[in-house]
Amino acid sequence: MNPEQQKSILAIALFAAFADGAKHDREREEIRRIAESLGGEAGAPDLARLYQDVLLKRVSVGTAAATLVEPGERQLAYEMAVCVCDADGRQSEAEQRFLDELKALLKLDAGQTAAFEREADVIVELSEAAAPAAAAITTAAGVAVASGPVVAAQPNVSEAELDKSILNYALMNGALELLPQSWASMAIIPLQIKMVYGIGRAHGVSLDQGHIKEFIAAAGVGLTSQYLEQFGRKLLGGLLGKAAGKTFGNIGGAATGMAFSFATTYALGQLAKRYYAGGRVMNTQVLRDSFQNLLGPAKQMQTQYLPQIQQQAGTLDMGRVMAMVRGA
Repeated sequence: MNPEQQKSILAIALFAAFADGAKHDREREEIRRIAESLGGEAGAPDLARLYQDVLLKRVSVGTAAATLVEPGERQLAYEMAVCVCDADGRQSEAEQRFLDELKALLKLDAGQTAAFEREADVIVELSEAAAPAAAAITTAAGVAVASGPVVAAQPNVSEAELDKSILNYALMNGALELLPQSWASMAIIPLQIKMVYGIGRAHGVSLDQGHIKEFIAAAGVGLTSQYLEQFGRKLLGGLLGKAAGKTFGNIGGAATGMAFSFATTYALGQLAKRYYAGGRVMNTQVLRDSFQNLLGPAKQMQTQYLPQIQQQAGTLDMGRVMAMVRGA
């Protein structure tokens, strides 16, 4: 896959991110940051410029689709767009219209897309079930906070057990990022939601999925931008090759620069542990600053745990991942 084709696929993913016209400025800023960071890769297209081209409509979905000749590249572009549209829950009508238009532009028939769409629907359903509905709570600045006096919460499990659980989620998500299949990236966010829910429950707090997503976003981990970052690194790292749905390259060889979801998940878990233990009083800026401070050490841990991440990646299949999201 050459840089022009990489650029076209990422352009389509960006169009999908903005398809519903409702992206928050914070999400746009996060996507811009990702575009700039990916644009620094050796031999990569100028993704910061691409981001501006999409926002300013200097490039169209049609022109991006027209550069993709191989059937596998067209299928991959469509799968990425579906993942991005599904990032924050069920697709809106605008997103569905965008995907229908994209399917026609990419000249994909129903048989080519049906299997993946079924997988995507299942993962969205599992994501919605990852954190059961809970009683209403008060919110401030988009972040769930405790009402009444602030009391530090003592977990009903040991700190060592919580740390072990966070590490296990981080290892799983790092392994998922190494897999080429689009459904693998789609499973990362539901597992992060499930992890945060479990940490909160251990501290006697049960939040619904909407509040957990607000917490994750407040920490600076945008849902849509997370998908774009995963896809961008996979594309620019060459892991996906020329077609979708196959095992490309060597997982072990590609892993060194790929397991960014390990660090994101681990730092997010440690942040959630502090947040719930401290009585849920961190505002958005404190959450974001704390997450960034935790992210640096978590990235260093990736090297230490890389062999385990690679080992997990070699044993994962969709059935096992689905069972983990379900909690089976």
